[in-house]
Amino acid sequence: MLNIGWFSTGRDEAARQLLQAVQDEIHSGEINGEISLVFSNREPGESKESDLFFELVRGYEIPLVCFSHRKFKTFAKEKDWRIQYDREVNKRIEKFALDLCVLAGYMLVIGEELCQKYSMINLHPAPPGGPVGSWQEVIWELIQNKADKAGAMMHVVTPELDKGPVVSYCAFPVRGKPFDRYWRRNDKDGLFKFIRHHELAREFPLIISTLRALGQNKIAIRNKKVFDAQGNSIDGYDLSDEIDQALEKKNWNKERITMSP
Repeated sequence: MLNIGWFSTGRDEAARQLLQAVQDEIHSGEINGEISLVFSNREPGESKESDLFFELVRGYEIPLVCFSHRKFKTFAKEKDWRIQYDREVNKRIEKFALDLCVLAGYMLVIGEELCQKYSMINLHPAPPGGPVGSWQEVIWELIQNKADKAGAMMHVVTPELDKGPVVSYCAFPVRGKPFDRYWRRNDKDGLFKFIRHHELAREFPLIISTLRALGQNKIAIRNKKVFDAQGNSIDGYDLSDEIDQALEKKNWNKERITMSP
């Protein structure tokens, strides 16, 4: 069973929805693991949204560790406060003996010491080999490069931002129906929104399917490398078909692809 640490700033409704979705899968037995700790870089009273997130965590009776990076930065004596902050984070979480840490809307870049000590995974809104940066930067670069596909991936967190080994991924074509109508008209704004819509719909399923695969030992992370069930090193586990089927089952395509142009 995976012993999971959940890292989140808890800054919006999406953070709550994702935690709920994963907890539902755990309780139904679809994910062989449990969230043993939720860590946040905010403390109660700093944000209304974060307070709602903390209330949700307490409702699940999950241990909650809050440690404000803003307050620490204000009073830190060292110039490189981030190194000291991460060391303090480690002191607060090491007793939980976590197998895996999931960055789920955690709005701080993890420092080298912390990401070397723990197996951490993070979502990036592009397929392997795709653009780096924010989701906005990713989509604009895909459009600029006239890309054939978009997607998302889960990757191991390393000191090099968005460059860690790929754990899992999904991809979808952005050519052919229904995307061609935007390409033909050179409607970049419409294309941007449509690509984002399709990518966003895959984020929760990708995170859930990745945790399911890790819990079932279909894939494993060891020494910052990813392996399949046979122990072979792989460049990511392709979940595209599984996620497309999940979306079809929810009738997502029928309801969403008919968006007005």
